[in-house]
Amino acid sequence: MSRSLRIAIADDEIDMQEYFRTILPLLGHVVVAVAQTGQELIVACHEQRPDLVITDIKMPDMDGLEAVSRIARDGPVPVILVSAHHDPEFIERAEREHVLAYLVKPIKQANLEPAIAVAMRRSEQFRALRQETADLKQALEDRKLIERAKGLLMKNASLDEAEAFRRLQKLASEQNRKLVEVARVLLTAEEAFEQPQPERRQGGHR
Repeated sequence: MSRSLRIAIADDEIDMQEYFRTILPLLGHVVVAVAQTGQELIVACHEQRPDLVITDIKMPDMDGLEAVSRIARDGPVPVILVSAHHDPEFIERAEREHVLAYLVKPIKQANLEPAIAVAMRRSEQFRALRQETADLKQALEDRKLIERAKGLLMKNASLDEAEAFRRLQKLASEQNRKLVEVARVLLTAEEAFEQPQPERRQGGHR
């Protein structure tokens, strides 16, 4: 079983609050704060310093991403974003914050448990990146490249996400390079292989 986490949740729907209050302890976690607004979530996270935040996007005062952006000023915390529908615009914004997983309502236990595991695993990976660069914005940019490189290894070498990250770490260690440098080399090589071959002209005739 994964370690017990202290989790802060934010949703303006009472039934969703109750759902999280009920299901998270069943998964072995502790709900340390329940907020109805973005401002309440910011205050709760400042006071409680949770291990994980699960927040809805749409809330009365500010959206979840704005709240997450302000919370991150105290230090990065892994976030799972919840939405009533799949919205590409919000996903794009989420990538600029410390959002590590995304769930669409209605949320089922079968989806929530792996989302928490993914968010925490990616958070550990992000911590490794932060050790390579003190710049949070640069670390977020680097994470995008590393996510792509991980996906490449998962596809081409039939690895799961954790194994793909360990492979990147091993390559970086062996070559005495940063993780992002190894990721960039892999992605550049893949792009070279995917380049279309120029058509050969037949005997010089058109």
